[in-house]
Amino acid sequence: MKTLDAKKVWASIAADISVKPYKGKRAFDIAAALAMCAVFAPLAICAGTLVCRQSGRPVLFRHRRVGQGGRAFDVYKFRSMVKDAEARLEALLATDAVVAKEWAETHKIKHDPRVTAVGRFLRKTSLDELPQIINVLKGEMSLVGPRPVVEQELEKYGASLPYYLSVKPGLTGLWQISGRSDLAYSKRVALDVEYARTQSFWKDVAIVLKTAKVLFKDRSAY
Repeated sequence: MKTLDAKKVWASIAADISVKPYKGKRAFDIAAALAMCAVFAPLAICAGTLVCRQSGRPVLFRHRRVGQGGRAFDVYKFRSMVKDAEARLEALLATDAVVAKEWAETHKIKHDPRVTAVGRFLRKTSLDELPQIINVLKGEMSLVGPRPVVEQELEKYGASLPYYLSVKPGLTGLWQISGRSDLAYSKRVALDVEYARTQSFWKDVAIVLKTAKVLFKDRSAY
């Protein structure tokens, strides 16, 4: 399937988009990421150890995503799937029409056979996303923003794509506190647009606090 060239798209529309991050957002990202490193270091070590013991190395998984301005970057996660996950996905999509339809609509599989036992736990608790603190410190992601997407998902944004490309993807965001994987893709796009247009320091603080609350009781991650 032909995909959009995000950089070219952004170059053609950047001048027409007035969305900008609030003053101090980068400082907030760095301070929060460093604090998270200190607080979650023991959990990260435990998570990495569990992954290694169950399915060996590598412990981290890198996946190409599209960020602000259409720039591609590798998002980091604790590996939650078997090592040959990409090959298994191709086989699943070729042999299971139901799974292929689900993947086309959401780019997720609710009952994904590629996910390991440890991986299911990490996903339910969102511990698999802790390594994305590295992306935040590198400036590729923000603490709060849209969920980072792969290139094939860009066409799903339609006329709303400029708003996604105008901000950095986030470690958390409106999607994470509003239903996550239970949401229709169109709703996720709407939330990304809402965040880009209304972002502020206090909104980021509120989203971070709500994320902490959701993580204790959420069952919609997979």
